[in-house]
Amino acid sequence: MPAPGTPGDDEPGDGPATSPVGRLAATVERLRREVRAAQAEAEGRALIELAKGILVERLGCGPAQAARQLAELTEQAQVTPLELAVDVINQAARDRVAEVTAAFLSATAAHPGPAEDSAAVRLRAAESGVLAAHDTQAMADSLLEHALRPLGAVAVAIWAAGSDGSLTLAGSAGFAPAEAARWRYVPPDVATVARRGLTEPDGQWLPSLAASGLPTIGRREYTDGARIAVRAGAGGRIHGVLEIAWPKPEGPLPRPVERQVEALAELCAHTLETFVPPAQAAQEPRVVPDVAELMDLADGLHDPALVLVPHLDEAGRLVDFRIQHVNSRFLDPAGRPRAVVGGALLLEAYPMAAGVSELFQRVERVYATGEPFRAQRMRLTALVDQVPLSAVADISISRHGSSVLLIWRIEDETARLASLLQHAQRLGRIGGFEENLLTGEITWNGQLFTLYGRPSTSTPVALEDLPAHSHPDDAVPIGRFLRTLLHHHRPASAAFRLQRPDGVTRHMRLVAEPVLDTDGQLIGVRGAYQDISAQHWTEVALAATRDQLAHTEQQAVERNRLTLQLQHAIMPPAQEPLRVPDLQVAVRYRPAETEHLVGGDWYDAVRLPSGLVLLCVGDVAGHGIEAATSMVVLRNALRGLAVTGAGPAQLLSWLNIVAHHLTGGVTATAMCGLYDGERRTLRWARAGHLPPVLVRGAEASALPRLPGLLLGALPEAVYEEAEVRLAEGDTLLMYTDGLIERRDRSVDESLSHLLDTARSAPHTLDHQLDRLLTYSRSDTDDDTCIVGIRVG
Repeated sequence: MPAPGTPGDDEPGDGPATSPVGRLAATVERLRREVRAAQAEAEGRALIELAKGILVERLGCGPAQAARQLAELTEQAQVTPLELAVDVINQAARDRVAEVTAAFLSATAAHPGPAEDSAAVRLRAAESGVLAAHDTQAMADSLLEHALRPLGAVAVAIWAAGSDGSLTLAGSAGFAPAEAARWRYVPPDVATVARRGLTEPDGQWLPSLAASGLPTIGRREYTDGARIAVRAGAGGRIHGVLEIAWPKPEGPLPRPVERQVEALAELCAHTLETFVPPAQAAQEPRVVPDVAELMDLADGLHDPALVLVPHLDEAGRLVDFRIQHVNSRFLDPAGRPRAVVGGALLLEAYPMAAGVSELFQRVERVYATGEPFRAQRMRLTALVDQVPLSAVADISISRHGSSVLLIWRIEDETARLASLLQHAQRLGRIGGFEENLLTGEITWNGQLFTLYGRPSTSTPVALEDLPAHSHPDDAVPIGRFLRTLLHHHRPASAAFRLQRPDGVTRHMRLVAEPVLDTDGQLIGVRGAYQDISAQHWTEVALAATRDQLAHTEQQAVERNRLTLQLQHAIMPPAQEPLRVPDLQVAVRYRPAETEHLVGGDWYDAVRLPSGLVLLCVGDVAGHGIEAATSMVVLRNALRGLAVTGAGPAQLLSWLNIVAHHLTGGVTATAMCGLYDGERRTLRWARAGHLPPVLVRGAEASALPRLPGLLLGALPEAVYEEAEVRLAEGDTLLMYTDGLIERRDRSVDESLSHLLDTARSAPHTLDHQLDRLLTYSRSDTDDDTCIVGIRVG
């Protein structure tokens, strides 16, 4: 055992490993390597033992003879025992892994080498590790270690698909634990890389994740890497998604590699069949109905229903659905007996289901994903072509266990249209009528009796008697209506007030058209009444509201005009520069782009009797005349307080008291500075405001964010101040948040852009302030104030 302080076998002779923590880390890393090596050896041993078992079965020999045979073949083929074992397994299995390996060998036959053999070993080792994994996390670790790292991948995520379209992270490797915990569950209909892989039949390949803009697990770790997401399904059912991450952008994957990924996804599907999300596992186990229970359920429905079970080919691929059961309510659209339909394949019984309607594709997707499908008013000609064009049905498809329940509710088109017409007349308060002028017979529908306020057993009112039932002031339009209709034989309409027997007056619209015989003689009239009382009173209310709105708009315009006058009187957009020896001072004020957003931004730059220069900017919360008047109070108060000779921190403490006692509970931010020209120093303090920016040479930086509560929040507040010494040519910028604020960016990001813009300083201070306004990315339509000073 080495003496204390001397390097051991697993640590270097100097550096961090000589410390106790370094030794512990080296020991942990050594043990981790040993565990990985033991796992790989165990998985390789399992494949070798499986190959021995195959030789025992094929050769009819004992285990010892099979081991000797495997050793002899290994020596003859000049390969490792593991590679030969995998070759034996592939020839005996003839499964998807063997198929992918054969395709890979065929594609790379022109360039033989170790890569061909390692592909088969990797896939079989991954398969062995997945089957031996005690949970989905161990399954992900095995996939990454054995099959994906040799392909250049750095991380893998295995998603389980829920029947509601959600995704649950079943296992992951290569991602930070905190990132995996954050992506544990993805709700339905959220667009992610895995969701695209679930909905796209051929999966989703992204050469660069950054270019796609799709959110997904590990986006911060592998920002610009490639991603692939493929369905994990078997036997026509999709159980989840396999997502793989590369550290950098990649070109299109070679076809052999794509087939390896598909084989791994199918391997994951067999494991995901039994996966239960943790939240669901904590509850009572969900009972999945079998086919017999589903048939009983279908028999209890009042609508025609089919129970479908998947029909697979010899390779295990879904090719059709067998109609396992039809319930007693079932009526075949083509009139065939139930016995003919029951037991047949869906595409045999209804070949057009795979046509325009895509009904078969809908059933296939519901079976694959578990997401139910509903469709209204699907024409049954989409199933068979022997039914009337008017035959329609509401379709419902849902998966129950390994079966699918298909329900259709056939609808009578004629009865439906009549019902729709009745509902439309009732909702529109419309009543129809017809008069036979030859026989004098008058026909009303039930809604028209209701509009007239008369019982349905009463005698209908003829059109010629309409003036007796209307308001006297409406006699002229009614007379014009009757002349146009009865004498000129042209369609006509009129609006009038109907006086009902119960004393209620309703506003009505009447439309009618003449019915003529072959000789052009008038034989009848038909038309409709509509109660437009609600529309009439709505128009009256709208007219009153319009007048009130015009008055309110006029008041708002006047209010904004006064606010702008007040603001510009105190702070004109263009102000004469302050004249101070060895110091350039410039200010800029840009009002909001819309007049109704007049705000409370303010600035000040004034030379005090003491010789110091007061520099300040501030922003009162809110907009309108209240904010403008509060701004005036705070600006003038700070000017008066500055004459006392107090420092910036004390001035802000006094200004906080002023703001707190203003009417309306005003809150504001402010930045106050006192510049000493003799010492070239600036003492400054801030009250919740953005810090000043110092431009020195080709560098720009923000001064420290001193603690300071915004003005008016508390009755009393204490502020800190700092001092910065300025050199010849230095520029200091003070501004309000209207210069940088964006809705889609953080303050730090916006401030970083301001620093980039300020670094390239023009020759004059005025040009620099103009450049800051020109290149501002602010999108909040807020006021903007800038105060800039340059020494020299």
